[in-house]
Amino acid sequence: MMITLNPKTHKTLIVSVPRDMKVNLPGYSQYSPSKINAAYTYGGVDETISVIKNEFSVPIYAYGLINMGGLEKAINQVGGVDVKSPLTFSYEGYSFKKNVTYHMNGKKALAFSRMRYDDPRGDYGRQERQRLVVMALLKESASYRTLLNNEFLDSVSKQVQTDLSLNSMLKLATSYRSALGTIKSDHAQGTTSNIDGVSFEVVSKSERQRVSNEVRKSLGLKTKTVE
Repeated sequence: MMITLNPKTHKTLIVSVPRDMKVNLPGYSQYSPSKINAAYTYGGVDETISVIKNEFSVPIYAYGLINMGGLEKAINQVGGVDVKSPLTFSYEGYSFKKNVTYHMNGKKALAFSRMRYDDPRGDYGRQERQRLVVMALLKESASYRTLLNNEFLDSVSKQVQTDLSLNSMLKLATSYRSALGTIKSDHAQGTTSNIDGVSFEVVSKSERQRVSNEVRKSLGLKTKTVE
């Protein structure tokens, strides 16, 4: 996901990128083309950031890498999140109905966000549910009560790999709280294509340009042509 925070416009933008998006790896041309999730496998965070920058012509100022267990703990630390289900389904012992709002603890929220194969939209549907959970967590964690909770901060710091210091995260959270006034959700839409026996999501140049324009606008930057 790419996330922008703009306290001047009081807006946050969350954009999902398909995990199977067809990309070229700047540092590993011998493995190109490849799926974007392979960027982390081959070159870790640095390669992943390079791919995002190259594909969408956007700056990346910081990163956060969180595992599913960390997300579960963070949700539990804020007392759960409220999320409206976009479809009816059951997964890992939990059942959800379309347009019904549920108060979810960490385990339930993970089940809600992980189901893929029973979603008629496949991974794009899962991306939407993941964004809904992250949006709900952002809203809950933005309160001063949460930000100043040492147990919450300690739990998150142990579960997240980031290039931001704890002081920087606190400053970011307190100074940019107003950006959470409006949270917009979007995704880069691809087309499924089988290339040499491998299934990719091919995101067109026009779609990458649209996403780039949206991200750069949310940051107050001029548009830039994608390659």
